[in-house]
Amino acid sequence: MNEFEKQIAGICDKGLYSLKIETLQVNLGLRCNQQCSHCHLEASPQRKEMMEWPTMQMVLKAVETVDCKLIDLTGGAPELNPNFRRFVKALCQEGRRVQVRTNLTVLLEPDMEGLPEFFRDHRVQLVASLPCYLQENVCAQRGRGVYERSIEAIKRLNGLGYGSESGLPLNLVYNPGGPFLPPPQLDLEKDYRRELGQRFGVAFTRLLTITNMPLGRFRAELIRKKEEENYLQLLRKSFNPQTVTGLMCRHQISVGWDGTLYDCDFNLALALPVNHGAPNHIRSFKPLDLRMRRVVTGEHCFACTAGSGSSCGGALV
Repeated sequence: MNEFEKQIAGICDKGLYSLKIETLQVNLGLRCNQQCSHCHLEASPQRKEMMEWPTMQMVLKAVETVDCKLIDLTGGAPELNPNFRRFVKALCQEGRRVQVRTNLTVLLEPDMEGLPEFFRDHRVQLVASLPCYLQENVCAQRGRGVYERSIEAIKRLNGLGYGSESGLPLNLVYNPGGPFLPPPQLDLEKDYRRELGQRFGVAFTRLLTITNMPLGRFRAELIRKKEEENYLQLLRKSFNPQTVTGLMCRHQISVGWDGTLYDCDFNLALALPVNHGAPNHIRSFKPLDLRMRRVVTGEHCFACTAGSGSSCGGALV
């Protein structure tokens, strides 16, 4: 029993189990046009891992068998997968609601012409990474020029109705610039609206705050600065039992770029597939065996239960 399992023993005495599959998250590959300092998957332009069409077909077949509310496409930059539009079209033809996690700047890449319009035409909802409303903080995490291009992409999306029309949500994502927890989500959202509205006249639907995982490049930076143990202690001490019911691993399942099944995208980063007897690859996807599976946990799970909690949908409480 790991330390996280010991912590939740009084809440989940037989271990952490999923409750249902509301969201099927699909990682389309680790290639990205950015190389962010906090990336738990260490995505970059140099990564070659990419979901191929036969695996996508298995995902489409699995989608037919599960009554999930949302198909959540992520990466890397999922848009860089050569079969991205084909896959989105197929999902939409099945009547599925599709969400894409975009880093915004990828929409301005040379081969992405017409992609914002494609999103609008297929009513794709967007979750867009903008880790701060201040230019210097974004540049520190994501590189020079990223802030300006992100704002340009948001303006283009706003011009198509994203962030203002009810059927075209544009949610922004904040993550801390260092080894500390996010501030209260609603308070920070007000700051984002004020600053981005006054400076650029841009709009968005909601702000989602996500705690940095002690994985990937962020972990490497913690180790370099000798801050890893202090950060892990902060996460442990900030454990909030009210977050446990809403943990994303209890309501969704993730499909890796090679078809391996994970309880979450963070377990994907650690190569910890679904276990405890449940199917661990999309080719053997069985909803009845996966809906109430035992979740594979570890020390990193404290990041999702710290403070107000953290998930792909932002704060939990």
